Amino acid sequence: MAPQSSLIYDLPAVTVRRIAVSEMSNNVYLLTAKKSGIQVLIDAADDAAAIRGMINEATGDTPCSPRLHAVLTTHQHWDHIRALPEVAQDSAAELAAGQDDAAAIERETNLSIDRRLGHGETVQYDGMALDVIHLSGHTPGSVAFVYPVEDGPTHIFTGDSLFPGGVGKTWNETDFSQLIDDVETRIFAVYDDDTIIHPGHGDPTTLGAERPQLPQWRERGW
Repeated sequence: MAPQSSLIYDLPAVTVRRIAVSEMSNNVYLLTAKKSGIQVLIDAADDAAAIRGMINEATGDTPCSPRLHAVLTTHQHWDHIRALPEVAQDSAAELAAGQDDAAAIERETNLSIDRRLGHGETVQYDGMALDVIHLSGHTPGSVAFVYPVEDGPTHIFTGDSLFPGGVGKTWNETDFSQLIDDVETRIFAVYDDDTIIHPGHGDPTTLGAERPQLPQWRERGW
C-alpha cells in the first residue's frame, strides 16, 4: 500500500501539507508558494526526519527550487518545538513566534527567535502572506496564522488555542475568559463560516461547525 500523501490542500497559489508527529500527534504544517518555491513551516513539533520527508515531498509542488524560508511557532509548549533546533540547523530559515512566548522558546531550545510577532502583523514572503492573531490564554503569547484565499475559504492555523469542540486548555478562570474572548472577537466575529481551522492536534474543522457551540463552551468553562 502506498504511503498516505501529506498534501491536504492544493490552493491556487500555495500547497498545504500536514503530518502528525510524536506520541501526542502534533500537527506540523508546510506551506509552499507555487510561483517562488518559498516554504513556511508551522510548528516544528518533533521528528525532524519526518519533517524533512514532508519538505522533500513538496518538491513537486512548485516548478521553482523550493526553499524553507521561515519556521513559525504557534506557542511555547515543549511538544510543539522539539524539532525546532534540528530543523533550524538544517536551513537558514527565519524563526518567528509570538512576542510573549519568544523568550521561553529561546530558553528551551537555545535558539534566537528572529522575529517576535504581535497581533495584527503580517508575515510577508515571496508569494505568501500570513496574518497574525494573538490569542492569549493557552500560553501568554499564543498566535494563530491566517492564510486568506481569493475566491475560497480562509485557512487559520490555530495551534492549541482552538480545536474542534472547544478552545485550548487553560489553567484558571482568568486565562479561560481571556482565551474564549480572544477566540470570539478575533476569529469568530471576523471570519466566515467556511473558514477552515487547522489545529495543533487532530483534524481540521470549520467556524460554521463550531460557532453554535460557543455559548456552551463559555458556560462549561473549558
